[in-house]
Formats: sequence, structure tokens, C-alpha cells
Amino acid sequence: MAFKQQLFIPNKRDYIMGMKRPAVDCIICSIINDEPEVANLMIWKNSTVAACVNLYPYNAGHLLLFPLRHITDPRQLNATEQNHMNLLLNHSLEKLDGIYSPSGFNIGYNIGEASGASIPHLHQHVVPRYPRELGFVDITAGAKIIIEDPHVTLEKLKQAFKGLTI
Repeated sequence: MAFKQQLFIPNKRDYIMGMKRPAVDCIICSIINDEPEVANLMIWKNSTVAACVNLYPYNAGHLLLFPLRHITDPRQLNATEQNHMNLLLNHSLEKLDGIYSPSGFNIGYNIGEASGASIPHLHQHVVPRYPRELGFVDITAGAKIIIEDPHVTLEKLKQAFKGLTI
């Protein structure tokens, strides 16, 4: 079933509709540089790659993993970035398993506008999946309710990633 909308906290509606998007060249670069125009839900970074909580998650624990270097295609990753992205993904899966106990994951890149990519900076989605995710509202309203505020997710995962060295 394709969802027509997601139900979020009301003050996020303008952002979702594109009316209050930050006036920055790249949201991810702004997160990396800790620019105040962008909500920063960074949980971890080293000199090559980083992870942050998705501000508009599909499910609790939805992460974005990305290289610090501004690129748009995984074929542009150098060997170190590829290695670090893989190690970060493995660590993320372990921590998400421990905190959220999902039954599976969707992991992937959206490359290009036709794929649904809305940010021109390579980033990998890590989305925990659960059995029977669809509830009454999901089915009858064609909407999806987010069950955990991303800021709560941020605090849980910042603690879980503390001390990680890659």
C-alpha cells in the first residue's frame, strides 16, 4: 500500500510541504558543518563518514549514513569511504537491533530525482522494519503515524554510538 501522507507533529507540516525548507545549498553539508539553519540530528561522525537520525522517519530508528565529502553517487566513494560506510552500516544495524529489536531492515540509496532523492548529497537510508506495521489509521486514512519523536531517537542512538571508532 502506498501512503498518501504521513502524520507528523503539526509544526513540521510546512517543512514537509516544502514551504519552510532551509535556504542552504545542501542540507547534509549543513548538518556536517553544524549550521544553525538546519536541524542537526547527528549521532556520530569521524573524518570520513557520519550518521544522523532522519528528521522525518519512516519508522523509529530511521538513520541516514553519508560521506562527509559532497558526492551524489556511490561509485564516487573512494576505498576509505566505502570501508567506513560499510563499518558504520554494520555498527548501526547492531545498535538498532539492540535498541529497537526490528524484524528486518530496508537499506538503500535514492540516486537521482526519479528515485525520490530530495537531497543532492549521497546518503544511505537504514530503516528498521517491524511485523504488522500497518495500523488502523494507516489503512483507513492512507497515512502513517510516526511513533517516536526523532529527538528521542537521537538521544537513544547518540548514547549507543558513543565511543565508536572507525
